[in-house]
Amino acid sequence: MIGIQHYLVVSAILFTMGVLGIFINRKNIIIILMAIELILLSVNINLVAFSAFLGDLVGQVFAMFVLTVAAGEAAIGLAILVIYFRGRGSIAVDDVNRMKG
Repeated sequence: MIGIQHYLVVSAILFTMGVLGIFINRKNIIIILMAIELILLSVNINLVAFSAFLGDLVGQVFAMFVLTVAAGEAAIGLAILVIYFRGRGSIAVDDVNRMKG
């Protein structure tokens, strides 16, 4: 039988992959955004697992709110990237530091 420990292990693995994706790859902003999405997914797995374990729907409702915020973050982040790419011709993270003022 699958218990709450299995969900927590999967969530911890996803969270670790997300954090490593942010710290290891600092060149590609799209991969950084995908790593942030992995972190949010691991949080959602925790919320739903504890919600089901405790028999309360509050965690599942909160997970739906996190999903909507993550979708908005992805849409706005990609829109900013498209506008930045049109102006610069590159989406390298190192070039963002040159935008002063």
